[in-house]
Parts: sequence; structure tokens; C-alpha cells
Amino acid sequence: PRSDCIAAEQLCLLDSTCNSTYRILESCVLARTRFLPLDHQSRDRCLQAELVLGNSSLLHCKCHRRMRRQEHCLRIFWTVHSSMTDGEMIINLQVPANEEHWKTDYNKLAALVSGRDCSQLAGDTTNPCLKATHVCNLSKKCVRLRTDYASICTKGAGSEDMCDHRKCHRALRNFFEKVPEDFTKRILFCPCQDELCGERRRKTIVPDCSFQYNTKPNCLWLLDSCLEDHICKSRLADFQQNCQPTDTSPDGCSQHNHAACLQAYMGMIGTPMTPNYVSNFSVEVSLWCTCESSGNQKEKCDQILSMFESNKCL
Repeated sequence: PRSDCIAAEQLCLLDSTCNSTYRILESCVLARTRFLPLDHQSRDRCLQAELVLGNSSLLHCKCHRRMRRQEHCLRIFWTVHSSMTDGEMIINLQVPANEEHWKTDYNKLAALVSGRDCSQLAGDTTNPCLKATHVCNLSKKCVRLRTDYASICTKGAGSEDMCDHRKCHRALRNFFEKVPEDFTKRILFCPCQDELCGERRRKTIVPDCSFQYNTKPNCLWLLDSCLEDHICKSRLADFQQNCQPTDTSPDGCSQHNHAACLQAYMGMIGTPMTPNYVSNFSVEVSLWCTCESSGNQKEKCDQILSMFESNKCL
């Protein structure tokens, strides 16, 4: 039966054979991570460990975004699936269905969001992005976590000190994972007709820290950074699966599910491959990277960049 990977690991550790095999596989993954050479006998032992664990509950375990100890769960998943290639990275990162308590909270705000009653919203409600922020302020959790990431991501901005990208990314993920999507989607995807609104939307994720570096890195470097991070690697697999474009479909999506694609896009925010709007005048998004000086990997680099820049599904 499918279960989360933490529960599957606990079951495995209770079985002596599974336990010892799993420890072997962990050491194999550690060696690969550190680029340590493995002799023929060690490679055979690693392969055998993978085959043995193929019959355990670990093989079909899953992780989801809003679960506790998410990073630990993903570490288990990628240990068991360590032989996956980039093209095979598919993981089911679903938001659990036990979020019913948020629906009541949101229903109280539905009239405000739809614009039927704007009298309680302070400021200029003609700016949809400003309005979405005001609605977030009506939820204690939304405003607290938004304030948290804004504070962390602006430390060091405008001074000689660099901001802490990792802390900023972690705070952003915390916001997008713990606040209901009814709030986060409206803040991130608010429709704009003018530059002022567009600028507010573009700066939602504090791009000076979460998105931009002093110089644009190569997109292949971004990819390598992502594949070394269990969360980013998983989110990228989710994005590749749900935002796979196709020319044979009228909606441009191979999965025919734009909502799932947008959710997968939101999952990339707060990772080394954080995307963002490129200007105040459009809804075009991109990664903060370049494919200059990519040598004979230019085609691969362009493919990475095009997943965001020219993805019809997204």
C-alpha cells in the first residue's frame, strides 16, 4: 500500500533484512553525492540493494508539500529512487485533503475577495494585487507568515551585506505551504492592467534576495544546485510532469490541467530554481539565469530556460 515515506522507513527499520539493505543504499547514495569512486563489487552491492528494496513498502511511498518533516521524507524517497535519471523524475507531491478547516475561514472572506463588499478593505481596491494583500491581512496566519518572509528576505538589502538566500527561500516555502492557496494564488497571480500593480506583483517574492543574484548564473548551474537539493529536485519533477507542453493539444498542456501546473509553478518558489515575473508589463516569467558560455551543453541549457520562458502550458 502507498504510504508516506517516513512511515514506510519506520516499517523497514523494524525488519532486519530491510534495515540492513536500506543502510547499504544510504551509503551508496552518500558516496555518489561526494563523487567517491565505487569499485565493481561496491557497485554490484548497491544495485542488489536497490533490487531488494524494490519489494518493500519504500518503493511506492510518497511525500506531499504540507506534511511535517518534508525534507526527511524526500531524502528517503530519493535514497530509494537514487538511480532515477533527470527524465524519469516524477513524484506525486499532492496537498493533502485534510484542510477542511480552512474552507470556513475562507468563506468568511469570499465576499471581500470577489469585490461585492470592498468597504472593509483599506487602501486603493482598484489595484488587485494591493487588494489581495489586504485580504491576506484578514487572516492571522497569512499576514504572520508573509511578514516573516518579507522580513527575512529584506535583511541586507541595500547594504554591503548580502541577504541569506537559503533563509529567504525557506521562509517563502513556509508561506506557500502553510497558507491556503485561496490566499497565496491571489497574491501571486493577481491580474494587473498598469505598471504600479505589475511592480507590486513582481516584488511579491522579494526578488532582490529570492530571485536575483549580482550576476546571472548559467542555467545549468541552477539545475545542478536544484538536483542537489531534495525539495527542489522533487518540485522540479512535479513541474516537469504537470507543466509539460504539447503542440497537439488545444490547451497546450499534456496533462490538460492548468490548475495543477500553476500549483507546480508555485512549488518552485523558494528553491534554487525560483522563477518570477520578468517585467511590470506582462505575465511572462523566467528563471534568473543565462545560457551564455554553455559550450556544447547550450541545447540542454536552452531547454531548462524554455520550461519557464516559452512554456505554452504555463
